[in-house]
Amino acid sequence: MKPSSVYLSSALKPLALLALTFSITIFTIFFSSSSSPSHSTAVGSNSMASRSFILWLHGLGDSGPANEPIKTLFTSRQFANTRWSFPSAPSQPVTCNHGAVMPSWFDIREIPITANSPVDESSLLKAVQNVHSVIDKELAAGIDPKNVFLCGFSQGGALTLASTLLYPKTLGGGAVFSGWVPFNSTSSIIEQITPEAKRTPILWSHGTADGTVLYEAGQAGPPFLQRLGINCEFKAYPGLGHSINNQELKHLESWISPRLESSS
Repeated sequence: MKPSSVYLSSALKPLALLALTFSITIFTIFFSSSSSPSHSTAVGSNSMASRSFILWLHGLGDSGPANEPIKTLFTSRQFANTRWSFPSAPSQPVTCNHGAVMPSWFDIREIPITANSPVDESSLLKAVQNVHSVIDKELAAGIDPKNVFLCGFSQGGALTLASTLLYPKTLGGGAVFSGWVPFNSTSSIIEQITPEAKRTPILWSHGTADGTVLYEAGQAGPPFLQRLGINCEFKAYPGLGHSINNQELKHLESWISPRLESSS
């Protein structure tokens, strides 16, 4: 159901502050175990020796550097030669915020997002092309596609899903946090998903108390993927709102680690 203009007006500030709240939460979790993060978008070795690559896509209104402390949780030896990248979305008008300009990967028509919310496939596909360019550069530098992982929160999670499904090769995995399927079940986008892409595993995490990207939107993801023949692990987090917590990130580490081990 499309929210009324009254709801949207009252939701503007919470939506705009969502990313800030998330960033503060991340800094609170990791401040005691890490120094101040660099404001570069890439973290880790830039040499050919890097054997794995993790791309993290932030949510609406956030920035890449604000999310860099996430990497400090990944302490397993498999991540010793991992290169991380935390790009920032371009600033552009967002429909659900009455056209306000903010960091956004693609346009969002309405908030809260439900399983049946309208989508803007044109701006989505432009964002997907940019993500694919990043992946292509890593592969050209010698990274094995199966050691490439895409991860994203909220809008970044939706972009992670689309970018993973539309990349023509099998990647290590795609991890969606509080995201949604950003295209329709009848979309021509589905026809572009290659057999190789369908072999890329998906991890989907969603809080049951999410009031921004409703839990129903998250629940709709795995059945959609299963119909396409795509493996998806779905994990619900009772009581969690529209945010990401330490438990989700530690599970992500344990999900990626054996895949890196088997690829080394």
